[in-house]
Amino acid sequence: MAMQFSTVVRNARLDAIETAVGASAIIKIRTGAAPANCGAADSGTVLATLNLPSDWMAAAAAGSKAKSGAWEDSSADGAGNAAHFRLYASDGATCHAQGSVTATGGGGDLTVDNIVFAVGQAFSITSFTLTEGGA
Repeated sequence: MAMQFSTVVRNARLDAIETAVGASAIIKIRTGAAPANCGAADSGTVLATLNLPSDWMAAAAAGSKAKSGAWEDSSADGAGNAAHFRLYASDGATCHAQGSVTATGGGGDLTVDNIVFAVGQAFSITSFTLTEGGA
């Protein structure tokens, strides 16, 4: 039997992620395949760098935690197809999470309104949700 946790424990574990990453986290959206893990060197080309709000995630509820506020950029840094993201501490160098990027409705870990980026293009991150297992 797999371990199961109460909703209170699941929510606390999710809220601890935002605390560990810290205020004013940074997301970089990149081309190509994600590295093997967060400790590995960056891969792909940076398409966009977003400085997230200081309180970048809503409080966890029912074992889930979603982005807080609008996550958008008025000017992409590069051109290409978004494929993965990396979430960094405010230093922009300490990677704490990474995952897939797809267009809205595509089922990625992070979704954007359009995965085809052009330099200077405005875009929005439409969803980013963490869900804790062990229910």
